[in-house]
Amino acid sequence: MNRNESHSTPPTPALTLEEVQMTYPDGFVALREVSFQLEQGGLLALTGPSGCGKTTVLHMLAGLRSATSGQITVDGSSPSQARGVACCFQDPRLLPWRTVDSNVALPLELEGVAADERGVRAREALDRVGLVDVSGRLPHQLSGGMRMRVSIARALVVRPKLLLLDEPFGALDEVTREQLDDELLRLWKEDGMTVVIVTHSLREAVYLAQRVLVMSGSAGPLVADTPINFGPRSASTRTDHAFNDEVGRVQQLHRSAGGP
Repeated sequence: MNRNESHSTPPTPALTLEEVQMTYPDGFVALREVSFQLEQGGLLALTGPSGCGKTTVLHMLAGLRSATSGQITVDGSSPSQARGVACCFQDPRLLPWRTVDSNVALPLELEGVAADERGVRAREALDRVGLVDVSGRLPHQLSGGMRMRVSIARALVVRPKLLLLDEPFGALDEVTREQLDDELLRLWKEDGMTVVIVTHSLREAVYLAQRVLVMSGSAGPLVADTPINFGPRSASTRTDHAFNDEVGRVQQLHRSAGGP
């Protein structure tokens, strides 16, 4: 190599966990030696038996909890200092006294964004999830699927680089869940954001993700980090033999981790 030839610097990963552990003061180990990395713009699903620490990982990435050992970085910074991170949970957590558009604009209001800009960006976010027509309603006037769409719009309004999802569609019926999975894929492709989703549904994990991580039933660590080996998703994907073969393969990994 010519000594004057420039060396390209590899891009900073969207997130990195190195030997991360979480132990409570009473000695209970909630998470044990979890390590993985995700590139910018990736979509990763985290699955495993109940109580294995999936949500703990997500909370740490969001800066809501701290590891007792190991290291976590989000876009090269500690999670508490990272910018452009948004979360959605299984419960949409909408404020019942605020209208849909006011709920969506809340993160911008907390950041001190001017009212006119808040209104424009909230409307844009609602348009992206197909809910502009209900912007003046209160949460109790919406279906469960619509409330979750509002929650997603509230996350998108901050234009996140990293979107963290904790069983966001777990309480919904199967048809609505599949519709929202398709919407999530569309938004991910449009925005190029990095997405980490925690899910108990192996079909959902395989349908959405480029990689699936399977955690052990005993507070981690990871028992599998596997790529999903089939092409673009479409309306026929869920009945495709290749898709169902992948679901079966991940199911075997899940069973080896102590899952059903």
